[in-house]
Amino acid sequence: MARFRLYRAYLRDFMGRFRVFNVFLGVAVLGAAVFTVAPGLQRPLAQLAPPTSPGAVQQAEVVPSAGGSVSQSRPAAQVALSGVVGSSPPQASQFGPQVSSYLRSAGNKLINGSNSEVRLTGVNWFGLETDTFAPHGLWARNWGEMMDQMVQAGFNSIRLPYSNQLFDPSSRPKGIDFIKNADLEGLSGLQIMDKIIEGAGQRGMKIILDRHRPTADAQSELWYTDRMSEQRWTSDWVMLAKRYKGNPTVIGADLHNEPRGKATWGDDNLSTDWRLAAERAGNAILGANPDWLIIVEGVEQHQQHYYWWGGNLMWAKEFPVRLSHPDKLVYSAHEYGPGVFQQDWFRAPDFPNNLPKLWNDRWAYVQKEGIAPLLMGEFGGRSVGQDTEGVWQRTLMQFLKESNISYTYWSWNPNSGDTGGVLKDDWITLDRAKVDMLAGYEWPMLDKAQPKG
Repeated sequence: MARFRLYRAYLRDFMGRFRVFNVFLGVAVLGAAVFTVAPGLQRPLAQLAPPTSPGAVQQAEVVPSAGGSVSQSRPAAQVALSGVVGSSPPQASQFGPQVSSYLRSAGNKLINGSNSEVRLTGVNWFGLETDTFAPHGLWARNWGEMMDQMVQAGFNSIRLPYSNQLFDPSSRPKGIDFIKNADLEGLSGLQIMDKIIEGAGQRGMKIILDRHRPTADAQSELWYTDRMSEQRWTSDWVMLAKRYKGNPTVIGADLHNEPRGKATWGDDNLSTDWRLAAERAGNAILGANPDWLIIVEGVEQHQQHYYWWGGNLMWAKEFPVRLSHPDKLVYSAHEYGPGVFQQDWFRAPDFPNNLPKLWNDRWAYVQKEGIAPLLMGEFGGRSVGQDTEGVWQRTLMQFLKESNISYTYWSWNPNSGDTGGVLKDDWITLDRAKVDMLAGYEWPMLDKAQPKG
């Protein structure tokens, strides 16, 4: 396989960030206040020059700077690392039916509590990882109505990104219309996470928690930074594992979003070997909550083999992640199209017939060889038409279906700058072309065994 070197030599500003300014104006029902939430989130582009290359871009995600929220009349509850001060999470009995219990792996399959195979066909809903400290779109709509629409669109699960900064007492949720979302007023970010999880359970959906960023301002190459230690990363995961223990709605932990840059795999360097870090954190989580799936993404490169951030699992077979509960391991990859970056393979004369081999080499072999289940944790794009991006998306959807690979689509939000979302910019209207594409491979709620698509 050719070695793909990924460069971002153009279209970057002085901070090395691609900027998208989607301004959303919401007017309160009584006309008492006008608030603005801007700009829209630009998800990270996946191309980096090798870390030693001059001028390599180190960070390309732009965080929305949310404006004032409506009717923040009560202080947010303070949060400690061990949970919300003076507040307990809802009990498992409050989260709807528990027929499916918890998931485990058997070879390359996900199995529910009834010993039936299930698949995740879900969507990403971001915002808790940004400085709004709440899922995005709550300036425009009621959170429960959006979740109802997710179910109607056919999704059985949500990948819910967060940052560790969410749990700091000073991290107060904003960008919320409290007239539309009165039950969120005065809650901390962690308590809002509780509400989303509770709502998912009531609707029969499952939640994957995704540590998307250490702090709200940026993603990170490694699982730790000079501002957020590995100990804090692990302790926050253990806190969440304990908080939602016994709650069958929360099924897994996506340990760290898109390892890249300095991140390595299998070289035993304690400061950069993502595989070893995933084992440490994964086993700590399982020690607190043995029911969760431990979801481990790939890296960007190893030995000069470059790919999308978090998408390179080429060495997982030779250097597998070793967990105390091996049947809780799920590998994950991210895959994007030319709307994110115009990779060489999109220009190849045999496109799109060249894609299955590329995908098999980088990540799909994990599923196809029965090593472990694979979750396509992120993929998405604006077009599903006959252009290159549309052909790529539809080819990937068919490949995932034929390979029995679970997925969570990026994203529910329309304010992902380079992909758009399942919702259009009004935060109400579904992008029917995307929904129709995704409907070709959907699985029902996880207490059932037969797919809809």
